[in-house]
Amino acid sequence: MIIDPSPLIIPSVHFQKITLIGVGLLGGSVGLAAKQRGLAARVCGLVRRKESIAECLAAGVVDEATLDIAEAVDGADLVILCTPVGRMGELAAALKPHLAADAIVTDVGSVKASVVAAVEPVLPQFVGSHPLCGSEKAGVAFARADLFAGAVCAVTPTEASDATTVETISKFWTALGSRVVNLTAADHDSIVARTSHLPHVLASALVNAVLASPRAGEPDFLGTGFRDTTRLASGEAGMWRDIALDNAEAIAAALEDLQSEIGRLKTALSEKDAAALEKFFAEGQSARDDWLAGREDL
Repeated sequence: MIIDPSPLIIPSVHFQKITLIGVGLLGGSVGLAAKQRGLAARVCGLVRRKESIAECLAAGVVDEATLDIAEAVDGADLVILCTPVGRMGELAAALKPHLAADAIVTDVGSVKASVVAAVEPVLPQFVGSHPLCGSEKAGVAFARADLFAGAVCAVTPTEASDATTVETISKFWTALGSRVVNLTAADHDSIVARTSHLPHVLASALVNAVLASPRAGEPDFLGTGFRDTTRLASGEAGMWRDIALDNAEAIAAALEDLQSEIGRLKTALSEKDAAALEKFFAEGQSARDDWLAGREDL
């Protein structure tokens, strides 16, 4: 069951040390926003490449960066997993020996049920999160301090979650400017399969259908409509592989819904049914216009 979004206020929340496990677009943006809003005395980043240390420091997203996991989480009271969802289970096991007993752990993954199932048994202090504000761009160079402002952030506690931990994580995302929504991991995955994952799958399918084997003359007729519709296809393939694997059933169900709409369109086309075709496009136009009218943040 979804709980109404929290009011956009800045609560009192502060950490001695926030550690980001992975410092790309989302991790870097968390670091920038936390530093800008004074939510931590220090922000540390765990990175995989030596070159990334200098990149993170130059971007100003962390106060320190390291390749060593023990050093990264030493003294941390908030640890945020900012890696592809397929790596979070193994990272939880690697983190466990080095975490303080009272350290809180969350993540930014766009699939929740598989992440919660993999991480919570290893780190009971874990509560899943998903700020819905990503981009097809990747890397710390694209990090923004305002990325979370006005964005919904899902927080997915379980029956085993500590109420104080859930409250602290919710306050953290609210302090970054997000509108927090609490719901179960299963409900989250079912929703984002249609609202987030399906659009990405559709963008990639459209690119593959048109550009994998372009017909003569077609490249000259690819304009802004094709560019804008396929923007999401530029997302990192490995990350989306993991998302698709972890939310396969819900994405497949969303594709069934899409195929039903495509079937309706194909029937109207084959029958040259002008009224049905106009209805198809009018319903899409009206629904989108109504949705945008209620979203001042878009």
